[in-house]
Parts: sequence; structure tokens; C-alpha cells
Amino acid sequence: MGGRVFERFTLEVFDKFKDECGVFGVYNHPEAANITYLGLYSLQHRGQESAGIVSSNRSLSSHKGMGLVADVFSEESLAKLPGEKAIGHVRYSTTGASHIKNAQPFLVEYSMGELAVAHNGNLVNAGRLKDELEAYGSIFQSNMDTEVIVHLIATSKESKLLDRLTGALKRVQGAYSLVLLSENKLIAARDPHGFRPLQLGRLKDSWVIASETCAFDLIEAEFVRDIEPGEVLVIDDKGLTSHKPFEEAPYTPCIFEFVYFARPDSTIFGTNVYEARIRFGRELAKEHPVDGDIVISVPDSGGPAAVGYAEASGIPFQMGMVRNHYVGRTFIEPKDSIRHFGVKVKLNPIRDLVKGKRVIVVDDSIVRGTTSRKIIKMLRNAGAKEVHMRISSPPTVSPCYYGIDTPDAEELIGAKMSVSEINEFITSDTLGYLSFEGMYRAVSGAGSSFCDACFTGRYPVSVSERRAPQLALFG
Repeated sequence: MGGRVFERFTLEVFDKFKDECGVFGVYNHPEAANITYLGLYSLQHRGQESAGIVSSNRSLSSHKGMGLVADVFSEESLAKLPGEKAIGHVRYSTTGASHIKNAQPFLVEYSMGELAVAHNGNLVNAGRLKDELEAYGSIFQSNMDTEVIVHLIATSKESKLLDRLTGALKRVQGAYSLVLLSENKLIAARDPHGFRPLQLGRLKDSWVIASETCAFDLIEAEFVRDIEPGEVLVIDDKGLTSHKPFEEAPYTPCIFEFVYFARPDSTIFGTNVYEARIRFGRELAKEHPVDGDIVISVPDSGGPAAVGYAEASGIPFQMGMVRNHYVGRTFIEPKDSIRHFGVKVKLNPIRDLVKGKRVIVVDDSIVRGTTSRKIIKMLRNAGAKEVHMRISSPPTVSPCYYGIDTPDAEELIGAKMSVSEINEFITSDTLGYLSFEGMYRAVSGAGSSFCDACFTGRYPVSVSERRAPQLALFG
């Protein structure tokens, strides 16, 4: 066979916002590292690029690496993480800055001993603070905004870790759900706006902290409560103490956690994610009815909303597309034969099910529109008579600066085109988005106020640094 037939192809199948990060912590458990490993397994959906665990046994031990939790850790590596206290982190996947130096938890030695930090969120003033710290001699080891918090703690003149931490957090702006570990303390902190979820659980005599309740379910821990916005929770040999050192701010949890990020079996912000997505679908069916033969979802995130749409419309739900769960970030594309694998390597319609049918396709969002266009083409090639696209959120028109890796506004199709123009671009017969009001009705039990900047462009915390290249969303 002459010539080079195969080439490695970078897989960018799903046109979605990139996942953020997940954090986990445990205090007073004889198998702290193993429990943290299981917790991170449950939070894998929040980050697939790197994973790490730091444990405490009078001194801190660390193991982290690039890849999925199952690839980073082994029995041997977990055995080298002794102690009854540990924290862990999974980091989301990005197209750039993929380097072990940016894997967390971030572990340092400073004047008061050792400290490890794991962070979900993004600091919108990290670049300015980094410049100030470097001007006074700080040397940064990574590109993470998380490291700014570490330097602020290390350079503080306060004598207690809690005071150093609260002083540091009073200087940062943006989103943070943090777990910190010293030789004898586990600390959890959530920003005053409560952008990202962070929750407290109990496992017999142990305390656990996690980004989502699904991590508690796996380790059979009991959910106790949310870490409150603006709360710093300290767990040590004296027990659990709560501190509220910050000025009160409007509570604005991220509504996109319900749309896409959180696992459907989690309860966040007081509301079950699966039930919220079912209600998204029901509202969508009321707002955008259409005659159809079957309702299908774009797996996996569109599933619950599709079920809700089917329930409200009376049109049967079917598993019209199958997802290949064993596709990594790259694959080998046969260069000279089958071209343009695209979405087909990840999704495939069931031909006998969609052939000759008026198909209603439910997805959670459209970012650039390229994936929706390919999915519709696949369904038509499989014989679908009509394809009607329904989206269980409003059009995304603005980037997120609070811990989600999103394209710039000029790449968001919702910021550039009207709904009718998007419908023409993706080639659907009809297109309907859930209204802003419908989205809020579906999650009314979680509160009346959310961060909805990706849908409205209204940012609860002023964003002065947009896409600072050296500190871009590494939390």
C-alpha cells in the first residue's frame, strides 16, 4: 500500500461548553485516599484532563497525572498516599495548556508548613493580582489562577491559616469552590455568590466535601447540607466550625449546572438535576409543539429533557441515536478512503427507527451549531422524513468567566444569528429554544436568582480581565 494512509485526528465531536472541575475532600477516615479516589470517579464528568490526590499523615503526600481517574491512579499509587485526611481534584479538558504543572491539587511548602489547594471556578482578577505578586518577588510555577490564592496566603502577615485564607479570599473576585488541606485541617470555602456547588456529607465518623451529591452516593455517605455562599468551613480535631467572613452578596448559582454540567443523579442548589431537566423538556413542549412521530435525544445530556418533552407532548420517546462511549480525544482517520468522520465516530442513528419518521430531536444547547448540523444530516441520511430540533435552554450568547471553558462571543452562533437563521444553518425543518422564562419556571424550586450570563450577558461580578491568556480558566 503506497503512501501514508492514516493520520491522527484530534477529536472535537461535541459542540458543547467544556466541563469545569470537580473537588473532593475527606476528614478522619482510615482509607482517606481510597475514598477520595472513589469520589473523584463520581466527579469524572466535571473534568477529564487530569486528576490528583493529596493526603495528610503529619506531612502531605501527592500523586497526580494527566488523564482519567482510572488511568492516573493504581493500587500502588494510592498506597503511597497515607493518612486519614485527603483532598482530590479532576480538571476539565481544554485544547490548550494541557500540562502536568496545571494539574491539581496544588501543593506547596511555606512558612507555616505545607498546604494543598483544589479549586473549581475562575478568578476574574487573577491576572492583576499575579502582576502585583510578581512585582513583590513571587515566582509562579503554573498557569493556574488557583496559585494566586496560594501566594496570597503565603505572603500574609496573619499568624493563623484561617485568617490568611480569608484575607486572601477577600482580595480575589469571581467564582471559587475550594477544598484545602494542611497537616491537620480540612477547609472548604465557597464564594459569596455561590456560583459553583459545594456540599457537606457524613460517612459514619468522617466528614466529606464534594462538588456534587453523586460522589456521596458512591461512598454511601449521607448528604448533610450545602456549603453556604460566603462560608468557610474548618474541620479539625476540634470538630466542624463555620465562619462567614465576607460581605453578603446576591446569591447567583450557575443555572447551566442544571442545563448540562451536573450529573442527573445529583442534587445541587436544593434541586435534583434530573427532575429539573425533565421540567425543561415539559416547558419546551408547551412552548414549541410540533407534529412528530418520535422524540429522540442527543445522548447523553439531552435525555431527561427529551423524556419531559415526550411526556408533555404525548409523542413517544425512543432511543433514536446510539453513543459510542469508547472514543478518546484522538483517533486514527483513514486519510484516503473514508473522509470526514466528524460526529459519526461518536453517534449513530438507528435507521429502522427513524426511517420515514417525523423526528423531534432534543438537545441541551447549541454552541457553534456545527454538531447539530451534522446530526441532522445523519438523521436525514438514515431516512428521517422530517427533523425538528428542540433545545432545552435559551440561545447561548455570551462566554462564561466563572469557571466554564466557553468560546468567545464571536464563535457563539446564538450571538451572531437569529433563531430562524440558526434553523437555516443547521438545516432543521423547525427549531425551538426554551424561553428564558420557561427555564426559570423549571428551576423555581432552586431559587429566584441565578447566574445566567451565558444567556443574557449580565455578569454578577464585573469582568475586567477577559481571556487573560496566561490565566484562562484553569481552576
